[in-house]
Amino acid sequence: MIFVTVGVQLPFDRLIRTIDVWAGTRTRSDIVAQVGASAYRPTHIQAKAQFSPDEFRAHVDEAKLVVAHAGMGSIITALEIGKPIIVLPRLAALNEHRNDHQLATARYMEEQNLVQVARSEEHLVQLLDDWQETSPSVRITEYADTELVARVSAFIAEKAEGGRGRRRSPFMRLFRN
Repeated sequence: MIFVTVGVQLPFDRLIRTIDVWAGTRTRSDIVAQVGASAYRPTHIQAKAQFSPDEFRAHVDEAKLVVAHAGMGSIITALEIGKPIIVLPRLAALNEHRNDHQLATARYMEEQNLVQVARSEEHLVQLLDDWQETSPSVRITEYADTELVARVSAFIAEKAEGGRGRRRSPFMRLFRN
């Protein structure tokens, strides 16, 4: 099964339409999608506006592949469960979002070899056609690794120490002894 999600906050008709047309031309009947506020009504995939968090996680768990917008919640859930994920970032130029932060997210996650990024609808179709169920998937834990925690702690301690004797921001006052 392929699970598709566009989140629930904004419509993403471009992604849903591409998946629906692909499913129809490939005679795929194993695609379930969370379509959010999309106006496009798919005819070849099972679609629902929103799933409960438990239903969402169950669909990701059952899926062999996740296809999503480049939203962190969707990406992190797929990676925690160990599912391969293809993302198609929303584009501000197409009025799919307020800015292009999803492009930056997708680029960063791709550089870490955590996701495959579709650059266009045509590229998404190519990635779907080329995807193999034996493709390796990355699994992350729900907790930050110890190196990251140590680096963040050191950064906070450095900033707190640097603020002594000077006027501190309200945030830094939280770190007073």
